[in-house]
Amino acid sequence: MGDQELSKGEERRSKILNVLKTQGKITIQDIMDKFHCSEATARRDLDVLVKTEAVIRTIGGAQFEGIPGIREASFHEKRQLLWVEKEAIATKAASLIEEGDVIGLTGGTTTYLIAKEIKGRKNITVVTNAVNIAMELADSDGVQVVLTGGVMRKNSFELCGPLAESIVESLNIGKMFMGADGFALEQGVTTYSELEAQIGRMLIKRSIRTYAVVDHSKIGRASLFSIAPLSSLYGCVTNEAPGKELADALALANVELFVADQHY
Repeated sequence: MGDQELSKGEERRSKILNVLKTQGKITIQDIMDKFHCSEATARRDLDVLVKTEAVIRTIGGAQFEGIPGIREASFHEKRQLLWVEKEAIATKAASLIEEGDVIGLTGGTTTYLIAKEIKGRKNITVVTNAVNIAMELADSDGVQVVLTGGVMRKNSFELCGPLAESIVESLNIGKMFMGADGFALEQGVTTYSELEAQIGRMLIKRSIRTYAVVDHSKIGRASLFSIAPLSSLYGCVTNEAPGKELADALALANVELFVADQHY
């Protein structure tokens, strides 16, 4: 009986994995409806798949990660992943921002949360190429927003291209907070988009200090396009300390490591 139950569970998890590979994501309710099982069983199946396959748990379900660096998730998909961890990173990053600062925010879920953290502050200027970040700060009395022009990428709401680049060339940014899709020893800070990599390089060039803001799932991974080597950073804000090799490399490059408080 036990072997039959195990076989039945394995078959169901195999089918769930096929749905994840085909559709990219699945909800607890989808599993219950498609495979006629209880919520507890659906959750257990996802817990098993997270341990054995390229699957990430999300709010109310799971997402298939697949081959690293191949598929770019949209902002709405990314905001379902590690939200609490990203909030902790945003809080830590916001603690580095002082009154009178001119800061930069690239597109991304973590940088969006930084914007939410500082919207009640006074006398801060935010330079961003992300439309959703500018809109989040639009009703803030104490934060001035400078939004670059350019062509918007739908996945990230980032404005890119020659118009955005020409505006960035004339700006002076104090502290740049940069989101990324990958953060690895050899490849450095990486992204899925060539256009975002280019505008990212220009934002770094126009900034005094650049901080990468990345959750632990990005560390050790590399996406297709390199934005900058790790040595170009002033600091890295994350929610878990990286492994010894990467931590030693950051220390050697004088990149300060900030680990967010673990309140989750």
